[in-house]
Amino acid sequence: MGEFLEPAYGRRSLGDVVPAVGAALGLHLPGEPVELVLPPAPAYVVFLVDGLGARLLERYAHAAPFLASLLASQEPGTSGVPSTTATSLTSLGTGLTPGAHGLVGFTSRVPGTGKLLNALLWDKDVDPVEWQPHPTAFSRLREAGASVTVVNKREFARSGLTLAAHRGADYVGADKVGERIAAAVSASAEQSSLTYLYDGDLDWTGHRYGVASRAWLQQLAIVDAEAEQLREALPASVRLVVVADHGMVDSPPEGRVDVDEHLELRSGVALLGGEARFRHLYCQRGAVDDVVATWSAVLGPRADVLTRADAVGRGWFGPVGPGVLPRLGDVVVACHGDTAVLSTNDFPYEATLVGLHGSLTPDEMLIPLVVS
Repeated sequence: MGEFLEPAYGRRSLGDVVPAVGAALGLHLPGEPVELVLPPAPAYVVFLVDGLGARLLERYAHAAPFLASLLASQEPGTSGVPSTTATSLTSLGTGLTPGAHGLVGFTSRVPGTGKLLNALLWDKDVDPVEWQPHPTAFSRLREAGASVTVVNKREFARSGLTLAAHRGADYVGADKVGERIAAAVSASAEQSSLTYLYDGDLDWTGHRYGVASRAWLQQLAIVDAEAEQLREALPASVRLVVVADHGMVDSPPEGRVDVDEHLELRSGVALLGGEARFRHLYCQRGAVDDVVATWSAVLGPRADVLTRADAVGRGWFGPVGPGVLPRLGDVVVACHGDTAVLSTNDFPYEATLVGLHGSLTPDEMLIPLVVS
């Protein structure tokens, strides 16, 4: 079913980008040094394209000649685990691994409750600063003397995810491409500055229509033009880094396993979390071994079914803090190939999606990490 790709924490992962930018600006962020080295510059713009996997960019280079030309001459980076938006954006903004910052999936259990936190929609009863209490890399960079700006849609300005992952930066609301480019150019005029720019339209299109669909390829061409226009609008002295949070795979009907059609998969599971490509299973007391055995028997080589301890031991999440540990499933299920584990009862929206992500396949884990 294909090999998994381990995250390159401390070397060339998404969480290494902002500390490396700090070093390139001549500033040092407290914490462990990273191996990623970026060229010195007075200002950096980091442009994150949601869903732009490096394998996808290589495969469909004809639709994105500017970005593909950069990727061809530079080594890709990796997402963290799971390879999903909330986890990855928090790794970028904090400079921490998922096991440290604690946003361990699209949905994860609120410890001591039977509730799931949806990390994109959030929950008014969960304080994002308590959920992710560490100072962000953005705030640490600002304390070191840099100007730090986030350029993103207006609706995200006070979201729980923004507060958890990106607090400490100035926030500029910009909904359209022209607004985003203009805002980035303006913010990057500051010396010793980092400007972070986000575009989520490619990910939405991939989820809805699948990668390599006509709609996705057209959206990829639009993103490529946006990146090229941004590069042309920035002064030559300002460096542009283009990254992604994860890639994506299409899951056809024959690749899907519906928990609600295999009721034995419900046995011993108190709460089903995570997402279709990377499930967190929160088990009833004493049921972990039985759950591992049942899920392994049903899924076979289509997924790795691991206890929490085994997944942590593989280093998938980096070092895991004691407060983060109960957010991880007692059992985690990481899908191979094009497999997806759905629940049409618990997560009906997921069943309508074509493109999915979250697991450790190269198509999901490898991301562009290119400098222009």
